[in-house]
Amino acid sequence: MGWKAATFNVNGVRARLDHLQEWIPQQQPDVLCLQETKCQDAAFPHKVFEDLGYRCLVKGEKAYNGVAVLTRDIPESAITAADDPVLDKEARFLAVKVRGVWVVNTYVPQGKSPDDPAFRFKLDFLDRTLRWIRDCFSPKTPLIWTGDINVAPGPMDVFDPERLDGEVGFHPEERAKLDEVLAWGLVDLFRRLHPDEKQFTFWDYRLPKSFERNLGWRLDHLLVTEPVAEVCEECFVDTSLRAKPKPSDHTPVVAVFALSRLTGEA
Repeated sequence: MGWKAATFNVNGVRARLDHLQEWIPQQQPDVLCLQETKCQDAAFPHKVFEDLGYRCLVKGEKAYNGVAVLTRDIPESAITAADDPVLDKEARFLAVKVRGVWVVNTYVPQGKSPDDPAFRFKLDFLDRTLRWIRDCFSPKTPLIWTGDINVAPGPMDVFDPERLDGEVGFHPEERAKLDEVLAWGLVDLFRRLHPDEKQFTFWDYRLPKSFERNLGWRLDHLLVTEPVAEVCEECFVDTSLRAKPKPSDHTPVVAVFALSRLTGEA
């Protein structure tokens, strides 16, 4: 069995705890990045995940935002603050090094609307993330940047690209920022393995029957350096959690890697 990494915007970790308790033993990710946990660190359900065999690195705040990284292995390094006023303004950033691979977990701001100051904050957040990655790593570093990135990269990644062009999440400025990150040396893993597949990770609660009608967006990503991409065996979107009662509006993205080919482990 390969080494498995997954990302999931839970939209409230305590509200989705029963889903996670069922899903985690089924999928058994080695690293699970959660976003929008919506609770302070003391209220995070550590014991539930520890009982499932995970160590928890969390960064939360009351009622909003929040990120967590669950790992089977003890992280070799952990970064809870980027020493950047934008990345650290809210609970949106964590990074760990596990089995020689850096995993950066972010919950990128949604942006509200293109004429809202929150949209400029989102663009700045993407800029600062690229700057931080570029300052800390090289394209040869085994690196995964994952999370709810809140940008659909291309026309195949939204249900109606003509109508949605210019909307937050599919705005040309956001896509250009994401292109800059990819040009530095990251690979959109799902798209690399599925170049022609129209698969979404988010279906808006506000659209009637959006999941049933597949009116979705691909906003959750595993963006990896080439050394990591080369050992990827599988990358898929698991829609099962979005189909459950009282779901998150997102669903997990999962990738499997032949890590021994990267690390030289026996």
